[in-house]
Amino acid sequence: APAPGRDGGQSPHGPRVLNAGPMERPTLEVADVFRRYGDAYRAQQDGSLSTAQRRVMTAIEDCRTAALGGHVEQCDHCDHRRICYNSCRNRHCPKCQSLARAEWIEDRHAELLDTEYFHVVFTVPEAIAAIAYQNKARVYGILFRATADTLRIIAADPIHLGAEIGFFAVLHTWGQNLLHHHHLHCVVPGGGLSADGARWITCRPGFFLPVRVLSRLFRRLFLEYLDKAFHAGTLCFSASLAALRDRQAFAEYLAPARTTEWVVYAKPPFGGPWQVLDYVGRYTHRVAISNHRLLTINDGQVRFRWKDYRDGDQQKTMTLAADEFMRRFLLHVLPVGFHRIRYYGFLGNRYRHEKLVRCQQLLGMTPPAVPPAESTPPKDYRDRYEDLTGCSLRACPLCHQGRMRVIELLVPGRPAISNTS
Repeated sequence: APAPGRDGGQSPHGPRVLNAGPMERPTLEVADVFRRYGDAYRAQQDGSLSTAQRRVMTAIEDCRTAALGGHVEQCDHCDHRRICYNSCRNRHCPKCQSLARAEWIEDRHAELLDTEYFHVVFTVPEAIAAIAYQNKARVYGILFRATADTLRIIAADPIHLGAEIGFFAVLHTWGQNLLHHHHLHCVVPGGGLSADGARWITCRPGFFLPVRVLSRLFRRLFLEYLDKAFHAGTLCFSASLAALRDRQAFAEYLAPARTTEWVVYAKPPFGGPWQVLDYVGRYTHRVAISNHRLLTINDGQVRFRWKDYRDGDQQKTMTLAADEFMRRFLLHVLPVGFHRIRYYGFLGNRYRHEKLVRCQQLLGMTPPAVPPAESTPPKDYRDRYEDLTGCSLRACPLCHQGRMRVIELLVPGRPAISNTS
C-alpha cells in the first residue's frame, strides 16, 4: 500500500521521501545502510547470501522510493504538496510494521478474557543457535512445538493447574546486539478450561506455572525433537558444523546442553487484560532493530543504541562495520512462508471461536457481537490506519487544517520532478 512521505535527500531511485506519520521520524534508517553499502556487500558475499536475504535487502532499499511508485498529494486548504512513495510491505522492513501491528491488535481485542495474563519466555542455549541458523525452518518449528507441548502438558497436570490453556507465541531471533538469539515470547491467560469444559480453572494469583518444571520439560522435549530430526535426515550441516553430520559428533555436541539449565522465565503478570495488547504489540511485529536506535552512519561504520541485559539493563552504544551490521541484520531473515506468530490450546485456529465463547461465558463475560460481513469495498489504508490508531495520515502537516488529496499517480521507477509546492 502507498505510504505517506516527506521531503528527504536524493537516492538512486529519485527523491527519497520518508513516512510523514504522527511520530517524529528518525533521521537515519536501516535502508540508508543498505543503500550506501549494499552493492559492495552483495559482491563480497555473492555465494553465501540466500535468495530470501537478497529480496529483503532490495525491498528495504526500495521502500518508499520512486522504485515502487506512489502518488502526489495536495492540501485542499493551503495547496501544500508532498510525494508519497509506496511501501515495500516486507515483514523485515523497519518502516512497514505500523499498520500490520495495529490490525493484529484490533483482531486480538475480541479474544481478551477477564483474567490475569502472563508473559513467559523460552530461550535455548547458544550451541543450539548455531544449528538453528543452518536449519531455520526446522529448528524454529521445533522451538514452537517444544514450547507449546511444554505449556500444555504442565498446565493439564492436576498437580499444577489441571486445565486446557490457550496462548499465542511470537518468535524473536535476535538479541539487542543483533546476534542470533532465538526465543519465544508466550502470552497466556491465567487459567483454562476443565477437561469437560464445564468450569474455568484459575491459577493462583500472581503465579502461573513453576518455571523450573517448565524448563526441565522444555529441554527434554526440544532435544528429543531435535534428535528425531537428525535421525530422519532433515537437518543440514555445513562449514564449521560439517562434522555434526556424524551421529557420534552430533551427540557429543549436544551433550552439554542436556545437563545445563535452559532459561525459561515468567515476567510479572500484566496489570489487566487491556494492558496485554499494548505491551505485546511491541513484540509481535518487531524487527531485528528499529530505525530509532541508529545514531550515526559514517565512514563505513554504523553506531546504534543497545541495552545490555547482562549489565543491569544499561543503555550502551555499539559501533559495527557496515558489512558486519548488514550480516547481523540478515541473520534474522525468516524462511519464506514461515509463521512467526502461532496460536495454541483454546486459541488454536480450529476451535478458537467456540472455545473462546465458552471461556467468556464461564468468566461471566458477554461475548462480543460478530460483525456483519463486509458489503462495502475495503477502506483506503489511510482511513484504516486512522480508525485503528486515531492518527490521521490525511491531515496536512503544514497548515494542520486541510486534508491531503491525491492529485497524481506515480509510475514505479520514475522519480517525480518536484516534491513540494
